Amino acid sequence: MPAQRFNVFGRLFDIERRSDQWLVLAVGNDGKRAPAGFVIPEFVTDGELEQFLFDLFHEQAAYKKGGIFRVRG
Repeated sequence: MPAQRFNVFGRLFDIERRSDQWLVLAVGNDGKRAPAGFVIPEFVTDGELEQFLFDLFHEQAAYKKGGIFRVRG
């Protein structure tokens, strides 16, 4: 599965399924990617990613920066 980009309360992450594990990279303002510093458990499905990210980040959320959504294109 190719990487999908997510906007998580204003922060960008690229998330990709490799074999049975999720690879999560934080995307910097310069476009460079680095390990995100958190793990998505292998049992989380593609359709559950938004809910998982919300559950993980909602206490740190700056709601003025929106919610959690996939970035298209």
